[in-house]
Amino acid sequence: MTSSRLWSYLPKRLVRPPRRAASRAEASRSPILSVIHPAVYAIAYPKADYDEARLVFEKMLTYSTHLGLYSASGGATLAPGNYVGYLVGALLGILAPRLAGSATTMRVALVVTVLALAARPLTTSLPVWMIARGVSGVASSLVFVVATSAMLSRLRGSAPQLAGWGFGGIGAGLALSGLLILAIHSTLDWRAAWMLSAAMATVFAVLAWSLSAAEGPAADAPVRTVRHRTHRWFWWAFASYSVEGVGYIIAGTFLVAAIKQAGQDRVGYGAWVIVGIAALPGAALWAALARRWSRPTLMVAALILQAIGLALPALLPGAVAAVVAALFGGTFVGISNLALAIGTHLRLPRAVALLTSGYAVGQITGPLIVEPLLGNGYQTPLLIGAGIVALAALAAAALRLGFPHRVGDMIEPSRASL
Repeated sequence: MTSSRLWSYLPKRLVRPPRRAASRAEASRSPILSVIHPAVYAIAYPKADYDEARLVFEKMLTYSTHLGLYSASGGATLAPGNYVGYLVGALLGILAPRLAGSATTMRVALVVTVLALAARPLTTSLPVWMIARGVSGVASSLVFVVATSAMLSRLRGSAPQLAGWGFGGIGAGLALSGLLILAIHSTLDWRAAWMLSAAMATVFAVLAWSLSAAEGPAADAPVRTVRHRTHRWFWWAFASYSVEGVGYIIAGTFLVAAIKQAGQDRVGYGAWVIVGIAALPGAALWAALARRWSRPTLMVAALILQAIGLALPALLPGAVAAVVAALFGGTFVGISNLALAIGTHLRLPRAVALLTSGYAVGQITGPLIVEPLLGNGYQTPLLIGAGIVALAALAAAALRLGFPHRVGDMIEPSRASL
């Protein structure tokens, strides 16, 4: 007998108020949820993400470029295909909010993601790869919106700090895909590498299959209560997160190549493993810090650290790659967690989908900005990326001004005990 059916047999007076009963029930399941969600995010996040398909692609793109299948400029041209699809998926979440609360949507999108990965080794045609990337982007975006809505909805009011471990699944996907490339790049050809990536994504899709959608209204669905005047702060959060998408994707696409170009070839692909290992607890760490400092303050700090990490390989070519990778991995997932939590806190309808769409636009723009500069190496693009992330930090600083720590029944963790 399911727990929901068991509750139905209890007298109504014993299960009121329903929100509190649901929170306690979800709290008892939250450790399991924190394990299931990494499986979802390992194949679904772009920023973000950051779906396994997309993260594998970023590393496989570097791998394919290394093998001579594509030039660096060709890779930069190819990259936006996924981000356009990701934007389309986010817009679907805004225009058709029922999709954000549908487990069926997530499952169909998981299947499409795996198929898009498996289709890559069938051809080296750039147009075909762009189509596959676009389809994969739509699917990964929908999985992200559904999974994020479910997680934030279930953990809100019971154990919000566990959302950090859910986002940490992005790190698990990064580390595993990085290990995959380390294991096969000297023994198997690129087609086998793509097929193994699809097989790994299939395993995670099976693990994530039973995840249910958000109960009741989705976490970012329109709130049918008093409208709160929080638009000013939301749009600062939107601006910061969108600009972060531009800077992040520059590093996400070219970080490994920049490290290899700096003469640290042995580190190369292993940098993604370090990024993933740092990202796995990174989001949880930022979520824990949110119990002491406000989320906008932490977002400024995380963006500054990320900007430093992007600038290091350009300013200090001999900088230890592990430090660069750890700074990047320890911040980018945490920034996503903080931004989406801020959007949910501000109670703007469809906040998750809106923020995701802004991030997607940033990811489309990033590679296009730096593509003309790739002929002279990766130092200038990384410096530009660092400057863009610094601008995102300025927008986050503006978000701090007069930030409403209490919005209706939503209270910032740092103010919960006041």
